[in-house]
Amino acid sequence: MARVKYKYNPKTLSYEKVELTKGMIFRTFLTYAFAACIFAVFVMALAYNFFESPKERAQRRELEQMRFQYTVLNDRMDQVNTVLEDLQNRDDNIYRVIFEAEPKSAAERKAGYGGTDRYAKLDGYKYSSYVIDATRKLDQITSQMVVQSKSFDELIELAKNKEELMAAIPAIQPIKKDEGRLVSGYGMRFHPILKYRRMHWGIDFSAPTGTPIYATADGEVSFTGSKGTYGNCVMIKHGYGYETLYGHMNSYIVKRKQKVKRGEIIGYVGNTGLSRAPHVHYEILKDGKKINPVNYFYNDFTPAEFEKVLELASSDNQVLS
Repeated sequence: MARVKYKYNPKTLSYEKVELTKGMIFRTFLTYAFAACIFAVFVMALAYNFFESPKERAQRRELEQMRFQYTVLNDRMDQVNTVLEDLQNRDDNIYRVIFEAEPKSAAERKAGYGGTDRYAKLDGYKYSSYVIDATRKLDQITSQMVVQSKSFDELIELAKNKEELMAAIPAIQPIKKDEGRLVSGYGMRFHPILKYRRMHWGIDFSAPTGTPIYATADGEVSFTGSKGTYGNCVMIKHGYGYETLYGHMNSYIVKRKQKVKRGEIIGYVGNTGLSRAPHVHYEILKDGKKINPVNYFYNDFTPAEFEKVLELASSDNQVLS
């Protein structure tokens, strides 16, 4: 039963029973309801800020486990990347050297990887850094694995054609050791006719006119005829980027597009073109660039003999052409 309320009336000097109206009852209800809402809000704020619900505790444990798994995943990707770098080093410094292939550049190995916009859709969340870092590392490894896989495919093809490759690499002198001698090497030399120093792109072998000149590797004759200061000249394409040039010949006995074998006679020593004495000027080109031929005489000399040849080829002496 609701308590009866009384109110003192100073006019009648007596207590009179208070009759509750609907408005008073409604106002009282609103007052209690408002107080209850304020209390509920306070309790909920206290609970959310200082106490975890069972669901929140489960979510927190799940996030901690996820962060731990991301850390483990990053560590494993770092290990994979270390192994991949070792493979790349072996590929460049061992395998590709064996098969006379150019090493892959850093730009090639990083091809298709980079930029930040590609990860924009992963950003904007509390733990975006974990996801972006893992995704970036995975993309990097994937990109480098593709390049490395293609590199191994190239090496497989080179290995299949190893015999053909070895036959295409110049490996002997254009003149036999007992029929001529090396008189000037690759590098800046004084020209006997032009009377100034200029780059000498090959090696000169002095020999009597008519001494046989030999192809230094298997290939196909790409040029025969007079070639400016070289005089009578023969050029041979050997494949795999190798090409050789034989200049100042007295005559040649091969024709264009003819197949030749290493050690086959292609012509004879002469003194044609811009030349001071009978000799053959010999050049090697690799991928269109002239390189030092002295590094390609390994089939003709013992190590001790080759040391003497290197010393002679590096001497700053006068050339014959």
